[in-house]
Amino acid sequence: MEDKIYDMIVIGGGPAGYTAALYAARSGLSTLVLEKLTAGGQMTNTEQIDNYPGFPEGIGGFELGERMQKAALRFGAENQFAEVKSAELAGQVKRIRTRKKEFQARTVVLATGAYPRKTGVEGEDRLVGRGVAYCAACDGMFYKDKTVAVYGGGNSAVEDALLLSRICKKVYLIHRRDALRATKVYQDALFQSGVEMVWNSRITSFLSDKRLTGVELEDTKTGEKRELLLDGLFVAIGRIPDTKLFAGQVDMDEAGYLIADETTRTSLPGVFAAGDARTKQLRQVITAASDGAMAAWSAEGYLAEQHS
Repeated sequence: MEDKIYDMIVIGGGPAGYTAALYAARSGLSTLVLEKLTAGGQMTNTEQIDNYPGFPEGIGGFELGERMQKAALRFGAENQFAEVKSAELAGQVKRIRTRKKEFQARTVVLATGAYPRKTGVEGEDRLVGRGVAYCAACDGMFYKDKTVAVYGGGNSAVEDALLLSRICKKVYLIHRRDALRATKVYQDALFQSGVEMVWNSRITSFLSDKRLTGVELEDTKTGEKRELLLDGLFVAIGRIPDTKLFAGQVDMDEAGYLIADETTRTSLPGVFAAGDARTKQLRQVITAASDGAMAAWSAEGYLAEQHS
Protein backbone atom coordinates (compact mmCIF):
# COMPACT_ATOMS: atom_id res chain seq x y z
CA MET A 1 0.00 0.00 0.00
CA GLU A 2 1.26 3.45 -0.90
CA ASP A 3 1.54 5.88 2.03
CA LYS A 4 0.34 8.81 -0.07
CA ILE A 5 -3.28 9.82 0.36
CA TYR A 6 -4.57 11.49 -2.79
CA ASP A 7 -7.19 14.19 -2.67
CA MET A 8 -8.97 12.36 -5.49
CA ILE A 9 -8.81 9.03 -7.26
CA VAL A 10 -10.74 8.73 -10.49
CA ILE A 11 -11.72 5.21 -11.53
CA GLY A 12 -12.12 5.22 -15.30
CA GLY A 13 -10.26 7.11 -18.00
CA GLY A 14 -13.06 8.15 -20.32
CA PRO A 15 -14.28 11.71 -20.96
CA ALA A 16 -15.89 11.91 -17.50
CA GLY A 17 -12.80 10.62 -15.73
CA TYR A 18 -10.23 12.77 -17.48
CA THR A 19 -12.38 15.89 -17.23
CA ALA A 20 -12.75 15.31 -13.49
CA ALA A 21 -8.97 14.86 -13.26
CA LEU A 22 -8.33 18.00 -15.31
CA TYR A 23 -10.57 20.18 -13.16
CA ALA A 24 -9.31 18.67 -9.90
CA ALA A 25 -5.62 18.93 -10.78
CA ARG A 26 -6.06 22.46 -12.09
CA SER A 27 -7.59 23.37 -8.71
CA GLY A 28 -4.53 22.03 -6.92
CA LEU A 29 -5.91 18.67 -5.79
CA SER A 30 -3.55 15.68 -5.93
CA THR A 31 -5.26 13.42 -8.43
CA LEU A 32 -4.79 9.89 -9.76
CA VAL A 33 -6.64 8.32 -12.69
CA LEU A 34 -6.88 4.53 -12.84
CA GLU A 35 -7.87 3.20 -16.27
CA LYS A 36 -7.83 -0.49 -17.15
CA LEU A 37 -7.54 -0.25 -20.94
CA THR A 38 -6.73 2.94 -22.82
CA ALA A 39 -7.37 6.66 -22.59
CA GLY A 40 -10.89 7.45 -23.75
CA GLY A 41 -12.81 4.40 -22.59
CA GLN A 42 -15.75 3.39 -24.79
CA MET A 43 -15.21 6.55 -26.81
CA THR A 44 -12.21 4.92 -28.51
CA ASN A 45 -14.58 2.53 -30.29
CA THR A 46 -16.05 5.45 -32.25
CA GLU A 47 -14.17 6.06 -35.48
CA GLN A 48 -15.26 9.69 -35.74
CA ILE A 49 -17.05 11.99 -33.31
CA ASP A 50 -18.88 14.82 -35.05
CA ASN A 51 -20.98 16.22 -32.18
CA TYR A 52 -18.29 17.31 -29.71
CA PRO A 53 -17.85 21.11 -29.87
CA GLY A 54 -14.58 22.57 -31.09
CA PHE A 55 -13.86 20.06 -33.85
CA PRO A 56 -15.72 21.27 -36.95
CA GLU A 57 -14.25 18.45 -39.06
CA GLY A 58 -14.87 15.85 -36.36
CA ILE A 59 -12.26 13.89 -34.43
CA GLY A 60 -11.50 10.23 -33.85
CA GLY A 61 -12.55 8.81 -30.49
CA PHE A 62 -9.04 7.49 -29.77
CA GLU A 63 -7.43 10.85 -30.55
CA LEU A 64 -9.95 12.76 -28.42
CA GLY A 65 -9.29 10.39 -25.52
CA GLU A 66 -5.54 10.97 -25.78
CA ARG A 67 -6.04 14.74 -25.87
CA MET A 68 -8.22 14.64 -22.77
CA GLN A 69 -5.59 12.57 -20.98
CA LYS A 70 -2.80 14.98 -21.93
CA ALA A 71 -4.85 17.96 -20.70
CA ALA A 72 -5.26 16.34 -17.27
CA LEU A 73 -1.59 15.36 -17.06
CA ARG A 74 -0.54 18.88 -18.03
CA PHE A 75 -1.88 20.17 -14.72
CA GLY A 76 -0.29 17.45 -12.64
CA ALA A 77 -2.79 14.60 -12.59
CA GLU A 78 -1.19 11.17 -12.42
CA ASN A 79 -2.26 8.26 -14.61
CA GLN A 80 -1.85 4.52 -14.20
CA PHE A 81 -3.18 1.82 -16.49
CA ALA A 82 -4.41 -0.79 -14.04
CA GLU A 83 -7.65 -2.61 -13.43
CA VAL A 84 -9.32 -1.92 -10.11
CA LYS A 85 -10.06 -5.19 -8.33
CA SER A 86 -11.76 -3.90 -5.18
CA ALA A 87 -12.74 -0.67 -3.49
CA GLU A 88 -13.53 0.28 0.09
CA LEU A 89 -15.49 3.49 -0.32
CA ALA A 90 -16.84 4.12 3.18
CA GLY A 91 -14.98 6.28 5.67
CA GLN A 92 -12.93 9.43 5.25
CA VAL A 93 -10.07 7.60 3.53
CA LYS A 94 -11.11 5.33 0.66
CA ARG A 95 -8.96 2.36 -0.39
CA ILE A 96 -8.68 1.28 -4.03
CA ARG A 97 -6.89 -1.95 -4.90
CA THR A 98 -5.47 -3.00 -8.25
CA ARG A 99 -3.71 -6.29 -8.92
CA LYS A 100 -0.37 -4.92 -7.73
CA LYS A 101 -1.05 -1.91 -5.50
CA GLU A 102 -3.42 -0.33 -3.02
CA PHE A 103 -4.12 3.40 -3.25
CA GLN A 104 -5.78 5.77 -0.79
CA ALA A 105 -7.83 8.89 -1.39
CA ARG A 106 -10.10 11.31 0.42
CA THR A 107 -12.54 11.41 -2.52
CA VAL A 108 -13.30 9.00 -5.35
CA VAL A 109 -14.97 9.65 -8.69
CA LEU A 110 -16.63 6.57 -10.17
CA ALA A 111 -16.41 7.05 -13.94
CA THR A 112 -16.44 3.44 -15.07
CA GLY A 113 -18.97 3.98 -17.85
CA ALA A 114 -21.40 1.57 -19.47
CA TYR A 115 -21.09 -0.69 -22.45
CA PRO A 116 -23.75 -1.68 -24.98
CA ARG A 117 -25.50 -5.01 -24.68
CA LYS A 118 -24.63 -7.00 -27.79
CA THR A 119 -26.75 -9.36 -29.85
CA GLY A 120 -24.39 -12.28 -29.31
CA VAL A 121 -24.66 -13.20 -32.99
CA GLU A 122 -21.45 -14.49 -34.56
CA GLY A 123 -19.46 -11.86 -36.42
CA GLU A 124 -20.82 -8.88 -34.49
CA ASP A 125 -17.49 -7.73 -33.07
CA ARG A 126 -15.83 -7.89 -36.49
CA LEU A 127 -18.49 -5.60 -37.97
CA VAL A 128 -18.48 -2.91 -35.28
CA GLY A 129 -17.66 0.30 -37.14
CA ARG A 130 -18.27 -1.52 -40.42
CA GLY A 131 -22.03 -1.32 -40.44
CA VAL A 132 -22.85 -2.32 -36.86
CA ALA A 133 -23.24 0.53 -34.38
CA TYR A 134 -24.74 1.16 -30.95
CA CYS A 135 -25.36 4.91 -30.86
CA ALA A 136 -27.56 6.65 -33.42
CA ALA A 137 -26.73 10.10 -32.05
CA CYS A 138 -23.02 9.33 -32.46
CA ASP A 139 -22.95 7.52 -35.79
CA GLY A 140 -26.24 8.25 -37.53
CA MET A 141 -24.82 10.84 -39.94
CA PHE A 142 -22.52 8.20 -41.44
CA TYR A 143 -25.68 6.64 -42.86
CA LYS A 144 -27.26 9.74 -44.35
CA ASP A 145 -29.62 8.77 -47.20
CA LYS A 146 -28.94 5.06 -46.64
CA THR A 147 -31.01 2.09 -45.47
CA VAL A 148 -30.63 1.09 -41.84
CA ALA A 149 -32.37 -0.88 -39.11
CA VAL A 150 -32.65 -0.50 -35.36
CA TYR A 151 -32.78 -3.68 -33.28
CA GLY A 152 -34.78 -3.34 -30.06
CA GLY A 153 -38.15 -2.38 -28.66
CA GLY A 154 -37.64 -0.02 -25.73
CA ASN A 155 -37.49 3.76 -25.47
CA SER A 156 -33.87 3.92 -26.61
CA ALA A 157 -34.58 1.86 -29.72
CA VAL A 158 -37.56 4.04 -30.66
CA GLU A 159 -35.57 7.23 -30.01
CA ASP A 160 -32.82 5.93 -32.27
CA ALA A 161 -35.31 5.02 -35.00
CA LEU A 162 -36.94 8.46 -34.83
CA LEU A 163 -33.57 10.21 -35.06
CA LEU A 164 -32.48 8.04 -38.00
CA SER A 165 -35.79 8.61 -39.80
CA ARG A 166 -34.77 12.25 -40.22
CA ILE A 167 -31.39 11.28 -41.68
CA CYS A 168 -31.71 8.02 -43.57
CA LYS A 169 -33.54 7.04 -46.73
CA LYS A 170 -35.20 4.03 -45.10
CA VAL A 171 -35.41 2.87 -41.47
CA TYR A 172 -36.65 -0.47 -40.13
CA LEU A 173 -37.30 -1.26 -36.47
CA ILE A 174 -36.75 -4.95 -35.75
CA HIS A 175 -38.38 -6.30 -32.60
CA ARG A 176 -38.63 -9.83 -31.20
CA ARG A 177 -42.25 -9.38 -30.16
CA ASP A 178 -45.49 -7.99 -31.62
CA ALA A 179 -45.65 -4.99 -29.28
CA LEU A 180 -43.07 -2.42 -28.18
CA ARG A 181 -41.94 -1.86 -24.59
CA ALA A 182 -41.50 1.86 -25.28
CA THR A 183 -43.86 4.34 -23.65
CA LYS A 184 -46.95 5.45 -25.57
CA VAL A 185 -45.68 8.93 -26.41
CA TYR A 186 -42.68 7.42 -28.18
CA GLN A 187 -44.82 4.86 -29.97
CA ASP A 188 -47.23 7.51 -31.22
CA ALA A 189 -44.36 9.48 -32.73
CA LEU A 190 -42.83 6.34 -34.22
CA PHE A 191 -45.96 5.19 -36.01
CA GLN A 192 -46.23 8.60 -37.68
CA SER A 193 -42.59 8.73 -38.73
CA GLY A 194 -42.50 6.37 -41.69
CA VAL A 195 -40.31 3.83 -39.88
CA GLU A 196 -41.25 0.32 -41.04
CA MET A 197 -41.87 -2.20 -38.27
CA VAL A 198 -40.48 -5.71 -38.51
CA TRP A 199 -42.40 -7.62 -35.82
CA ASN A 200 -41.71 -11.00 -34.24
CA SER A 201 -38.19 -11.18 -35.61
CA ARG A 202 -34.75 -11.88 -34.22
CA ILE A 203 -31.38 -11.59 -35.91
CA THR A 204 -29.75 -14.99 -36.47
CA SER A 205 -26.78 -13.97 -38.62
CA PHE A 206 -25.07 -11.01 -40.24
CA LEU A 207 -24.64 -10.72 -43.99
CA SER A 208 -21.37 -9.09 -44.93
CA ASP A 209 -18.54 -8.64 -47.34
CA LYS A 210 -15.98 -6.30 -45.79
CA ARG A 211 -18.91 -4.41 -44.31
CA LEU A 212 -22.40 -5.30 -43.18
CA THR A 213 -24.74 -5.83 -46.15
CA GLY A 214 -27.77 -7.08 -44.25
CA VAL A 215 -29.13 -9.46 -41.63
CA GLU A 216 -30.86 -12.81 -41.60
CA LEU A 217 -34.06 -12.72 -39.58
CA GLU A 218 -36.02 -15.57 -38.02
CA ASP A 219 -39.72 -15.23 -37.30
CA THR A 220 -40.07 -15.93 -33.57
CA LYS A 221 -43.49 -17.53 -34.10
CA THR A 222 -43.11 -19.56 -37.30
CA GLY A 223 -39.34 -20.08 -37.47
CA GLU A 224 -39.36 -18.84 -41.06
CA LYS A 225 -36.15 -17.09 -42.13
CA ARG A 226 -35.59 -14.22 -44.52
CA GLU A 227 -32.91 -11.70 -45.41
CA LEU A 228 -33.11 -7.93 -44.96
CA LEU A 229 -30.57 -5.90 -46.93
CA LEU A 230 -29.09 -2.97 -44.99
CA ASP A 231 -26.28 -0.45 -45.03
CA GLY A 232 -26.23 -0.24 -41.26
CA LEU A 233 -27.64 -1.80 -38.09
CA PHE A 234 -28.04 0.04 -34.79
CA VAL A 235 -28.27 -2.35 -31.84
CA ALA A 236 -30.42 -0.84 -29.07
CA ILE A 237 -31.17 -3.69 -26.68
CA GLY A 238 -29.82 -1.96 -23.62
CA ARG A 239 -26.59 -0.91 -21.96
CA ILE A 240 -24.79 -2.48 -19.03
CA PRO A 241 -23.25 -0.13 -16.45
CA ASP A 242 -19.79 -1.20 -15.33
CA THR A 243 -20.60 -0.88 -11.64
CA LYS A 244 -20.61 -4.41 -10.15
CA LEU A 245 -17.46 -3.59 -8.22
CA PHE A 246 -19.39 -1.06 -6.11
CA ALA A 247 -22.48 -3.16 -5.38
CA GLY A 248 -23.53 -3.04 -1.74
CA GLN A 249 -21.62 0.18 -1.09
CA VAL A 250 -23.21 2.82 -3.31
CA ASP A 251 -26.93 3.08 -4.05
CA MET A 252 -27.87 1.93 -7.56
CA ASP A 253 -31.08 1.72 -9.55
CA GLU A 254 -32.58 -1.56 -10.78
CA ALA A 255 -30.39 -1.53 -13.90
CA GLY A 256 -27.20 -1.05 -11.89
CA TYR A 257 -26.62 2.63 -12.64
CA LEU A 258 -25.13 4.69 -9.80
CA ILE A 259 -27.78 6.93 -8.27
CA ALA A 260 -26.54 10.52 -8.28
CA ASP A 261 -28.16 13.81 -9.21
CA GLU A 262 -26.60 16.65 -11.21
CA THR A 263 -24.18 17.34 -8.36
CA THR A 264 -22.80 13.80 -8.99
CA ARG A 265 -22.91 13.07 -5.25
CA THR A 266 -23.71 9.44 -4.46
CA SER A 267 -25.12 7.91 -1.26
CA LEU A 268 -21.60 7.78 0.22
CA PRO A 269 -19.88 11.00 1.39
CA GLY A 270 -16.85 11.77 -0.71
CA VAL A 271 -17.87 9.44 -3.54
CA PHE A 272 -19.10 10.89 -6.83
CA ALA A 273 -20.52 9.30 -9.99
CA ALA A 274 -19.78 10.77 -13.41
CA GLY A 275 -20.49 9.80 -16.98
CA ASP A 276 -22.41 6.86 -18.41
CA ALA A 277 -22.39 4.92 -15.11
CA ARG A 278 -24.62 7.58 -13.51
CA THR A 279 -28.41 7.71 -13.65
CA LYS A 280 -29.18 10.24 -16.38
CA GLN A 281 -31.22 10.84 -19.52
CA LEU A 282 -28.52 11.49 -22.12
CA ARG A 283 -25.25 9.57 -22.39
CA GLN A 284 -22.88 11.36 -24.73
CA VAL A 285 -19.25 12.48 -24.64
CA ILE A 286 -20.28 16.04 -23.84
CA THR A 287 -22.56 15.05 -20.94
CA ALA A 288 -19.84 12.79 -19.55
CA ALA A 289 -17.36 15.67 -19.65
CA SER A 290 -19.92 17.89 -17.95
CA ASP A 291 -20.33 15.31 -15.19
CA GLY A 292 -16.57 15.19 -14.74
CA ALA A 293 -16.36 18.94 -14.21
CA MET A 294 -19.21 18.84 -11.71
CA ALA A 295 -17.69 15.88 -9.86
CA ALA A 296 -14.42 17.75 -9.38
CA TRP A 297 -16.27 20.86 -8.20
CA SER A 298 -18.39 18.83 -5.77
CA ALA A 299 -15.34 16.96 -4.48
CA GLU A 300 -13.50 20.23 -3.91
CA GLY A 301 -16.43 21.48 -1.86
CA TYR A 302 -16.56 18.25 0.12
CA LEU A 303 -12.84 18.48 0.95
CA ALA A 304 -13.24 22.09 2.01
CA GLU A 305 -16.04 21.09 4.40
CA GLN A 306 -13.82 18.37 5.92
CA HIS A 307 -11.12 20.90 6.71
CA SER A 308 -13.41 23.62 8.05
